[in-house]
Amino acid sequence: MAQKTDTGTVLITGGTDGLGKAIALLLAREGYRVFATGRNAERRGQLEEEARTENLAIRVVEMDVCDDASVERSVAEVLAAAGGIDVLINNAGLGYYVVMEEISMQDLRQQFETNFFGVVRVTQRVLPGMRQRGRGRIVNMSSIAGKFSLPLFGPYSGSKFALEGMTDALRLELYPFGIEVVLIEPGYIPTGFQGAAREHSYAYFKNPNSPYARVYRSYEQARKSLDRQGVADTPEDCARVVLRALRDTPPKARYTVTRTAAIASLAKRLLTDRMVDRRLRRTFQLQRE
Repeated sequence: MAQKTDTGTVLITGGTDGLGKAIALLLAREGYRVFATGRNAERRGQLEEEARTENLAIRVVEMDVCDDASVERSVAEVLAAAGGIDVLINNAGLGYYVVMEEISMQDLRQQFETNFFGVVRVTQRVLPGMRQRGRGRIVNMSSIAGKFSLPLFGPYSGSKFALEGMTDALRLELYPFGIEVVLIEPGYIPTGFQGAAREHSYAYFKNPNSPYARVYRSYEQARKSLDRQGVADTPEDCARVVLRALRDTPPKARYTVTRTAAIASLAKRLLTDRMVDRRLRRTFQLQRE
């Protein structure tokens, strides 16, 4: 495939699978020089092969956003190769679907270490170069769960609510330096993320002594119903929204992805908490004993 004119250097965390991979491929096809990071060696290899097949300007780099040394080493490698980073896309993330009473502090810390502290860690390493150059764009991949929480989503939504609040502050702090900051809020898009989240949460769902067994069952029923209905939205749809967020001048503070996310965001603004709670109690069959 013929290369388009270079439109800037992009660093994507969690860029070897799911939404991150779709974003990496689309941006490379549109002429960006992409550095896609990931922990899994097999997925890194698969993306490298796809990039070679299409002759795309994608370089795959090992990075664990939860490890200071790994982030330092990986960003240094990107800077040595590219000279500067024009766009940072903080996409790496994981999910636990667990009631708040039962989640272990170790799992909760891991939830926040990846989805929140990992974002801060990489951003802090990239920002000095952007400030010195007087330009840059940071895209933080949030979720509609960062505005609208469901039963079992306390850990995941908590990390995304934190990400949203931090990003709002960051957007203002970086305005004087010519650096734009954007939030992307996808709704449900099937990727490997959901399977990994269920694997992380498996022991909680299968605990026979949990007083929340009914809540777990109701969530499973709702999820299976959604799977049966089918979901039309794809990772490529999300990638196109990210591309628009990079091209818009100035960008919007937030971009929702999927019709469901847009409706949920609107409902959050227009409906009272009591109205939302009533709807969710019906959906998840939450009744007082």
